[in-house]
Amino acid sequence: MNTLSYGLLALLARKRSSGYDLMLRIQPFWQAKHSQIYPLLSRMEEQQLLTAEWVKQTDKPDKKIYAITPLGEQRLHEWMQMPASEPVTRDELVLKAFCLWITDKDTALALFRKRSIFYQEQIHYFEQAIHKMPDESHQFGSQDFGLYILRQKALGTARSNMEWTTWVIDMLKNAAPPEMSSEPQHH
Repeated sequence: MNTLSYGLLALLARKRSSGYDLMLRIQPFWQAKHSQIYPLLSRMEEQQLLTAEWVKQTDKPDKKIYAITPLGEQRLHEWMQMPASEPVTRDELVLKAFCLWITDKDTALALFRKRSIFYQEQIHYFEQAIHKMPDESHQFGSQDFGLYILRQKALGTARSNMEWTTWVIDMLKNAAPPEMSSEPQHH
């Protein structure tokens, strides 16, 4: 089983869900498309890690609701005992920052100012989300403890990224224009 499979089982351990709802609920943790999720759900159903039942709807097409089985819960517990793999970061801004020598100062500033706005919005969102959480979510053993610590991590990351972005913007504002030369530059 892959990490996405375990993530789907973890979501189902909390609440029975449709494939579409699982796709939406997994996004904050793991980027996945429906083309990845639905085949995994079918495979896990064949492996008896989850069950599915069709629910009739009057104004919409019928939907399939998935639930974790005892075997799925056992696999989820086994997965929790295994060490986590190393983190993977994919951020286009990091690659563009590496290539800043290719562009002009105004374009570079615009790039980092736009990202700064994104981080400000993230900081505001996570501060509000944490503030709204009940006190019992701050305690290990609460079902929402994991969500609480993840929101704290996201807030810390957004603040750190905001600090870095502000530092880069200040450096760009204070940068002297590059000297023009006829020699090609080697970086």
